[in-house]
Amino acid sequence: MSEKFMVKRDGFPSKGEIVIGTVTRVLDFGAFVSLDEYENKEGMVHISEVASGWVKDIRDYVKKGQKVVCKVLNVDRKRGHIDLSIKDVTERQRKEKLQQWKSEMRAFKWLEIAGESVGMSKEELVKIGKKLIKTYDSIYNAFEEAAYEGYEVLVPITGEELAKAIAEIARENIKPPKVKVRGYFELTCFKPDGIERIKKALMAGMNVKDGAEVKIEYVGAPRYRVIVESEDYKTAESVLKKVVDKVVKTMKSLGGEAKFVREAV
Repeated sequence: MSEKFMVKRDGFPSKGEIVIGTVTRVLDFGAFVSLDEYENKEGMVHISEVASGWVKDIRDYVKKGQKVVCKVLNVDRKRGHIDLSIKDVTERQRKEKLQQWKSEMRAFKWLEIAGESVGMSKEELVKIGKKLIKTYDSIYNAFEEAAYEGYEVLVPITGEELAKAIAEIARENIKPPKVKVRGYFELTCFKPDGIERIKKALMAGMNVKDGAEVKIEYVGAPRYRVIVESEDYKTAESVLKKVVDKVVKTMKSLGGEAKFVREAV
């Protein structure tokens, strides 16, 4: 079975950095961890840094081959020593790091596919990958940039052919995050068919699209919440303004009153 394609960072991690690694050896006084993101770098977790409280047997907490998220306590570049802590990593930091690493592993595969599609050797691809990490901090971030901004941003690093291949894969796999803007209407109409008139005004707002998704929810008389979801704030704000104008004008033309209050997201 061929080894997974990966691009590792040169140099040492920084003090305070959250890193991911694989336990290679477990001894009575501590565990040695190979740093997955760094080229030929290994750190050590002293038994006192494995878990909070007294640890009788380190093997109750870590095992060879286990994937661990650690905080870098100290780096001695001259001696090549990296001191790590498992207990100093919060649950949130651990989950975020594992998710980042999962995304990065996917990006390695995408880069490999892009490289193969343009006939690039693994060695050349690794060199370019290291440059992408230096500029964007991760291969996944580079793919995100290509997905959102277009292949041109990568050309100075990758060349045009590979940049286009990366952008194509990025667009297929990375969807821009959605943004939401919201507020609520206070709508009143004292006509006999007032409820129907309010519904008509709200429907007029629902029919506004322009590249965004519009939702209107009943909160409790006389309030109706409106949520506009889009890929960018500029579009969302523009559509929200159109929805508000449409609902307010329609409600007033139908003999009712309308007020809009903006909500913080």
